[in-house]
Amino acid sequence: MRLGAIRIQVLTHVRIGASLLGTVVFQARGFQQSSRCVERLLMALTEPIALSTLPPGDPLAVEEAILGRARALHGVLVEVAARGDRVASAAAVMRDALASGHCILACGNGGSAAEAQHLVGELVGRFLIDREPWPAMALTTDSSVMTSIANDYGYDAVFERQVVAFGHPGDVLVAFSTSGKSANIINAASEARRRGLRVIAFTGQEPTLLGRLADVDLSVPANETPLVQEVHGVLVHLICEMVESSLVRLQTQRTRNR
Repeated sequence: MRLGAIRIQVLTHVRIGASLLGTVVFQARGFQQSSRCVERLLMALTEPIALSTLPPGDPLAVEEAILGRARALHGVLVEVAARGDRVASAAAVMRDALASGHCILACGNGGSAAEAQHLVGELVGRFLIDREPWPAMALTTDSSVMTSIANDYGYDAVFERQVVAFGHPGDVLVAFSTSGKSANIINAASEARRRGLRVIAFTGQEPTLLGRLADVDLSVPANETPLVQEVHGVLVHLICEMVESSLVRLQTQRTRNR
């Protein structure tokens, strides 16, 4: 009997903390190859695996990287969940502003700009429930406004000047910065506070200057920028769901009481 012709199926139940991540199922040929597969998969669950460290064309490279990323996300989200009161506070600030007819402004740089636009899209469009649109504006999308301000006043003023133009007392500025120290974001948050806006900050490892300026600081206890941004995406979805469900209930009650 040839060893390489034997098919091995391994079912591994993996637990991370108290939660079941899933069942890893794979088939391999040969005892030696199967042993290496099991070893690699279990290593991926204890440490994040970089694709660049794996042999080219390794059939398990992607699976290992995904499992490693899942563990990293899980670990950070567990810490963020322990401060769930901050998430609830951020959702309440946004809900109260929208319920009273105020606007949500959002800003960020690079990937954080995309997250700011993501948040606004969920509010003006919808998240899960068909309902009326809510006033929200990304300060990152008008290239003519941004480039004219940057040309005349410098890039550090591109969001601050828009807060002056569009912000009113009772509005909310949602500011994204993984470092928590981007000058144009700090300037916008400072101006927002001077003008009576509430400030919600999405940041990375605390403490940060942006976090100290904010009414609510949604800091992520991680130093890796992509990981911080991934957690920000999770929090944006969670907050949108909380705001939407709460506001829809409130609007339904108001309609019934008319």
